[in-house]
Amino acid sequence: MRIDNAKFVTSAASEKQFLTPQKPMIVVCGKSNSGKSTLINLLAGQKRLAKTSADPGRTRLVNYFDFGAFLLADLPGYGYAAVSKAEKERWGKILDAFFAKKECISHVFLLSDLRRDPSPDDLAMVNYLNYHIIPFTVVATKADKLSKSAAKVRVRAVANGFGLGEDNVIALSAVTGEGKDALLSAIGEIVARA
Repeated sequence: MRIDNAKFVTSAASEKQFLTPQKPMIVVCGKSNSGKSTLINLLAGQKRLAKTSADPGRTRLVNYFDFGAFLLADLPGYGYAAVSKAEKERWGKILDAFFAKKECISHVFLLSDLRRDPSPDDLAMVNYLNYHIIPFTVVATKADKLSKSAAKVRVRAVANGFGLGEDNVIALSAVTGEGKDALLSAIGEIVARA
């Protein structure tokens, strides 16, 4: 899969603003600060297509990007404690409404920090995706923070923590580009199947 000209399309703050894609739609989700915006920029080969921040919880809308062969939807992060209860509930409703239109979703990339075990929120998301039979792959980010041998051990641990096989986890580093080819290959297969 080759990506040449990714661009931002629009943001949606409510269900009525969600796009109905005319091409395969891949969704990026994960805890706040798991690296969703960084992943989008890595795939696009651009530094600022998706806004990144050191502060978790910055993405508060569903952001859509056109990657040519597919549409990518960036969801608000979950599990961030420093927002109000009302804001968390609003995000929860947006996510529920978004995933209710599962026929529009070709695949989900669930981002999780390779150095950490899956959180209760991560496990709840995997259970949700499994229950609704939405195909997904775990992308274990920040692989550059570990040695190659430690990263292999952590991939196994993350897969076990999620109850998945190791082939359902892609270790990725936005710094070194490690795992980018595997991710692009997975995207190519998703687009070909859609």
